[in-house]
Amino acid sequence: MSHTPTVSVLLPIYKAAGTLNPAMRSLLRQTFDDFEVIAVDDGSDDGSPNILKQWAKRDRRIKPIFHERVGLIGALNAGLMRAGGKFVARMDADDVSHPGRFELQVALMRAHPEVSVAGCLVRSFPKRSVREGFRIYEAWLNSLIAHEDMVREIFIESPLAHPSTMMRRTELIELGGYEDHGWPEDYDLWLRYHLAGKRFAKVPEVLYFWREHQDRLSRTDPRYAVERFLRAKAHYLAQRPLKGAESVIVWGAGQTGRRLSKHLLREGVRIAAFVDVDSRKIGRTLRGIPVIAPDDLASTRGSAGFLLSAVSSRGARALIRKWAREREWEEGRDFWCVA
Repeated sequence: MSHTPTVSVLLPIYKAAGTLNPAMRSLLRQTFDDFEVIAVDDGSDDGSPNILKQWAKRDRRIKPIFHERVGLIGALNAGLMRAGGKFVARMDADDVSHPGRFELQVALMRAHPEVSVAGCLVRSFPKRSVREGFRIYEAWLNSLIAHEDMVREIFIESPLAHPSTMMRRTELIELGGYEDHGWPEDYDLWLRYHLAGKRFAKVPEVLYFWREHQDRLSRTDPRYAVERFLRAKAHYLAQRPLKGAESVIVWGAGQTGRRLSKHLLREGVRIAAFVDVDSRKIGRTLRGIPVIAPDDLASTRGSAGFLLSAVSSRGARALIRKWAREREWEEGRDFWCVA
């Protein structure tokens, strides 16, 4: 009788000959050893297939799949359909997992059956390649540990590093696996989990090491562009938080607010007004919609009880949150930050 492992590691591979060996070593050094590695080579034309074959000879837990090029989403779904574990752990072929990662994430999932996705803290490397912007994102990501923190920020950016996560396999399949909508597949997945009422958690330790380099998919694939994130946000805001709302107010008549509003309008969301602090914009219109000052919000709020903060300049989000809370606006009920 064949053994069904507790964890299935979903490992897509594409032209990863230079990084696959350390990634595989980190998996085989896990203190929790009841796992299989569903390693999907997505049509690599470098040395990745041969490296993968050698690892499969060394350890029967490594189960390679060799595909013609189907892209990341196709490779992830092909691997998911082969996975047999109760839990699915993601891993990328250019990263490294801490030896205790699976042990701690499995313990969290077993102790908290209400949790659907368990992440962890991450650290990017090598240090010389990590730019300031990515360090800021990493610090923000690692500041979000509790479920409430992550859902508060979920319309700002992805609150979990996808390859650092562990999920319940049946739930992931029930949610449709990975979907291709032209925007980031991981961000799409977390938004679907959130709107389905699922819970997130993180082990509050650095258990995943994220390799930073110029060829990262998030840097080269157009689906990870800011415009695509805004499309995803508008789509899922319209699906649930804004569903049934007569209209909304967008705080921010700058570039981010303009771009987000375009996608909201395409999703059928009516915008009652834009809010801005720039006196040059106040009193004018944007997309035929009035631009008002924050002090004028109270009179507009009666007909549009939902505010979206779409200002991306550093520090502005905290100020808008403070302004809203001073007026007893509840985040997640009366307003969302989306940039």
